[in-house]
Amino acid sequence: MGLRSKLGLIFLLVSSLAILVLCVAVYTQAQSSRLDRTRSFADERIQLAAESYNQNDVPLFGSKLDDPDLPPQLRQAVLEGKRATYKTGSPNAKMWAAAGVKDGKILSIVQDYDTDDPSMNALRRALILGGIGTVALVALVSVVAAGSLSRRIVGVAGTARRIAAGDLDASAAEAVGKGRDEVASLATAIDTMASSLRGQLEAERRFTADVAHDLRTPVTGLLTAAELLPPGRPSELVRDRAKVLRRLVEDLLEIARFDSGVEQADLEHVGLGAFVGSAVGRLRMQQALAPDSIVVHRVGEDETVWTDSRRIERILANLIVNGLRHGRPPIEVTVNGRVIEVADHGDGYPEELIAEGPRRFRSGMAERGVGHGLGLTIAAGHAKVLGAELTFGTAATGGALARLVLPPSPETESS
Repeated sequence: MGLRSKLGLIFLLVSSLAILVLCVAVYTQAQSSRLDRTRSFADERIQLAAESYNQNDVPLFGSKLDDPDLPPQLRQAVLEGKRATYKTGSPNAKMWAAAGVKDGKILSIVQDYDTDDPSMNALRRALILGGIGTVALVALVSVVAAGSLSRRIVGVAGTARRIAAGDLDASAAEAVGKGRDEVASLATAIDTMASSLRGQLEAERRFTADVAHDLRTPVTGLLTAAELLPPGRPSELVRDRAKVLRRLVEDLLEIARFDSGVEQADLEHVGLGAFVGSAVGRLRMQQALAPDSIVVHRVGEDETVWTDSRRIERILANLIVNGLRHGRPPIEVTVNGRVIEVADHGDGYPEELIAEGPRRFRSGMAERGVGHGLGLTIAAGHAKVLGAELTFGTAATGGALARLVLPPSPETESS
């Protein structure tokens, strides 16, 4: 049950209870007033009848002397010197009135007390119909009010999800509209949080770009100097670490370009199946890999896509190298239409990476090996520039599975 339904139900129950109590109170008060009027009328009649009997020995209004049917409670009250009234119970309710007269006698009057009074029946019907109408009106108003509150809260939740997805320009205050209630305060707090987060991310991006840019020149000089060292194991270690540092700086610069939003795809028609086979072959040669370390599968006919071949090759290289480094060969690359899947036979991606996607400088679980955590981040950045969808999951063999879905070509969409 959603918030709207819960609030509507609460309003309906509270209003129904309040209206029920009010109707019962009104009806009870009306019954009490009717009884009081009947008592007063009977008391006036017995008073006049007693005065007439005491003066003229003539009983009025059908009064009787020492009626044997007189209720004992009323008889006792008269013997105590009181003039009193008494109503007997259902089903044949009667209103008695009695008073003491001369010679120690008791004069009494009895009249029917009709419990099925037309005026009370009309009042009861009016209360029932009015109560039902009021409950229906309150239910309608509560649904509208709860719906308005629910829509505003849903708007805040939607904005929070957009912010979590990376849209830091989303405004919760615009989603809820004007107001000074708690929902508006929540929206303002979320906007303040998003603004602070946006500033922190922008500072982080500038720091990453500045550090990478400033390190590029000294790292290039370090690599050049390392090449001049005399042959030997220490020199090889220095050159190897210098190359790793250069790759790290290049990766940081590439991420900084993604963050700045200046990257654009250089689109061309690419036969995807043949291109993937060639790209994998080039990677084998560059990495000096065994022929059976990477296996390419083609499913169905080769499809021509409108994409950036350089970025596709970069994504493939990062996914395959990640599988070789952190998983176990063979790496299986499957091409099926516009879909490319890269799977290894290792322990699989961490659950956090599958749920949230790759994050820079976070390489995942220890069993996936060590690293800077930039390869998958760069692959995701290239996929975003291409308008493609890159997701991470678990392969049928239990290893890591990356799935790249390229957008359809313009010709395919128009047809």
